[in-house]
Amino acid sequence: MAQERSTDDDTGAARIPLAAASLLVAIDDHGSLSAAARALGIAQPSASAGMRRLERRTGLALVDRGARGTTLTADGLRLVPRARDLLRASDAFEADVATLRTGHGARVVVAASMTIAEHLLPGWLAGVDPATSVDLVVVNSAGVERAVLAGEADLGFVESPEVDPRLHARVVAVDELVVVVAPEHPWARRTRPVDVAMLVGSPLALREVGSGTRETLERALASAGAVLPAGPALGSTTAVTATVRGGRHAAVLSAVAVQGDLDRGTLRRVHVEGVDLRRELRLVWARGRRPGAAVQDVARVVTERAARPRD
Repeated sequence: MAQERSTDDDTGAARIPLAAASLLVAIDDHGSLSAAARALGIAQPSASAGMRRLERRTGLALVDRGARGTTLTADGLRLVPRARDLLRASDAFEADVATLRTGHGARVVVAASMTIAEHLLPGWLAGVDPATSVDLVVVNSAGVERAVLAGEADLGFVESPEVDPRLHARVVAVDELVVVVAPEHPWARRTRPVDVAMLVGSPLALREVGSGTRETLERALASAGAVLPAGPALGSTTAVTATVRGGRHAAVLSAVAVQGDLDRGTLRRVHVEGVDLRRELRLVWARGRRPGAAVQDVARVVTERAARPRD
C-alpha cells in the first residue's frame, strides 16, 4: 500500500511560509544573510537553515555561499519582487482581519518627542486615513526609542542626533535650535551675535538628560570645543520658557517651539556665532519587526507631509 505523503515536509504541497519570503527580502535589503539575520532578529544558523529549507522546497539555488558571505543568486533576485508582493498581501490581509474582528479601523501607536508632538505631528498626521486610530505617546527622545524597542509603540519620532542601532531611522524634517531670552535680559538689546564662550558662560535653562534638544546642544558645543555648563534641568519646553521669562536665564530651544513667544514679543531671539544648531528630525521603527499595512500608511503620510514647506 502506498504511503501517504505529508503536506508539510520540504517536498510536499504546502505553501512556502511567510518567514521564508521575509528572509529572501531581508537578504536583498541588507546585502548578506548575516545582515538579514540581524535585521530580522534571528540567529544566523536559524537563517541559514531557513534558506536551505527554501532552496529544497523550490529546487533552486537561491544564494551563493562564498568566503565573503552569502548573497542572492540570479534566481534569488528574480524571486524577490514576488516575495515582496507576498508580504504586502499578507499585511493587507491581517489589516482587514483586524478591521472585521474589531468593527473599527486599525490602531497605530506613535511615540513622539515633545517638540515634535506639540508643534509638528498634528499637521503631519492630518492626512492619515480617518479609519485608522492613532494613539500618541509623548516622551523625550530617549523615551521614544525605549517605547519602540519594547514594542509599546509602532513608530517613533525623535530629535536626537544619534539613534539606537537596533532601530531603523529615516530623516523626515530639519529643525533649528535658537537662543532665546526675556525682553529685559541684557542680550535682548545686543546688536551683535553672542559667541560660544558667552553662551556657555551665561546662566542657561536646560532640558533634562534624554531630551533630543539637550543632546543636540551638547554635541554642537562639543564640536565648537565647549562643554555644556550646569543649569536647571527641566522636563518640558514650557518649563524652560517659563524660567527664561524670569529674566535671568537664556535657553536654547527649537525654533518651532518658541515661534509663538517670538511673535508675541514675550521672548527675544539672540543670534549666536561659532556653533551649528541645526538638527534632523527622524522617524524610527524597530529592526526585525515588520510593520503592518496601517503602520506603513501612517509612515508614508507623515513622510510626505513633513517634506512640504512650512507656512
